Amino acid sequence: MAQDPGFARHMWHQLEPVHALFWYAPEVFGEAKALGFDIDARWPSYFAWRSAPLGAAGPEQVASAFYSFSPRMVAEHVPAAWTIAPPDQILAARLRAVDRMYRSLPGIKVDSAEIAKAAGLARAAAEAANTAGRPIAAANAGLTWPDEPPLVLWHAINILREHRGDGHVAALLTAGLDPAEALVSFASIGAAPVETFSSRGWTAEEWQAAQDRLASRGLVDADGQATDKGRELRDSVERLTDDLAIAPWEALGQDKAERLAELTLPILIANLETGLLPATNTLGIGKVQAPAR
Repeated sequence: MAQDPGFARHMWHQLEPVHALFWYAPEVFGEAKALGFDIDARWPSYFAWRSAPLGAAGPEQVASAFYSFSPRMVAEHVPAAWTIAPPDQILAARLRAVDRMYRSLPGIKVDSAEIAKAAGLARAAAEAANTAGRPIAAANAGLTWPDEPPLVLWHAINILREHRGDGHVAALLTAGLDPAEALVSFASIGAAPVETFSSRGWTAEEWQAAQDRLASRGLVDADGQATDKGRELRDSVERLTDDLAIAPWEALGQDKAERLAELTLPILIANLETGLLPATNTLGIGKVQAPAR
C-alpha cells in the first residue's frame, strides 16, 4: 500500500516509550551490576547492552554505528565492556532484564493474550524490515528470536527502532551533517536544550566548532539558533528518515499497525507512570501521542 511516510514517525512515537524504559529501569541496572558493570552512571552498561549484537566490536565500529556519540566517549567504554562480560553473556542478561522489567510494571500481565498478539504484530513488522546498509538493525535482526511474548515484543521494537535510527544516520549523511553537527542542528531547532546533548560526550570547544561550521553554511545564526535554511535542512532530514522507515509498516498494514499501538498502550502508560523516563531527551520526543484512530 502507498502509506504516508509520516505514519512511520507516529509509530516510532508510540513504540519508543514501550522500549525505552530499558535504559532506566532498576531491574536492568541490577542485571548490569550482576555482570560486573559500574552502575553509578548509565553509560558503561548502555554501550554494552546496545553494541553487544555487533559482537566484540572495537570503538571505531561502535562510534561509526552510533554516530552522534563522541568517539572519545565511546572509547571510554568499548572495548572495555568485553573484558567485563563477553557479548553473548550480555545478550542473555539483556533478555533477563527485559523480562524482569516488564514483570515489575503494575497492571501489566505479561502472559496475556494481548501481549502475545502485540508481540506477533511487532515481529511481523520487524521481519519485514530490510536491514541492508543498517548495521545495528541487522545485528539485532540476526539474533535468535526469544520464545516468550514480552521478550519478542521488546526485541521486535528494538529492531524497528534501530532500523529507523540507521536510516536517520543515512539521512544525516545525505544532509552533510557530521556527528557533532547533527546534534547542534537538532538543538538549534529547539528539539531539546543544549545541555541535554552533553550526554553525547562532546566538549564545549567541539560543540562551538560544529556550530561555527553550520553558521558558515548559513544554517544557524550567531546564537546557535536555526535559520530558515537550517530548519528546512532539518525538515528534509526528518522527512527522509520517515521515508526510509516506512517499509515495515507498509508491509504490516495500517490497520494492524494501529492495533499494535493500541495493544501496547498499557505498557506505554505504565512506563511513563514509573517516572523513570526523562521528559527531555536527545530524541526530541517531548510528548507521547495517543494511538491513531
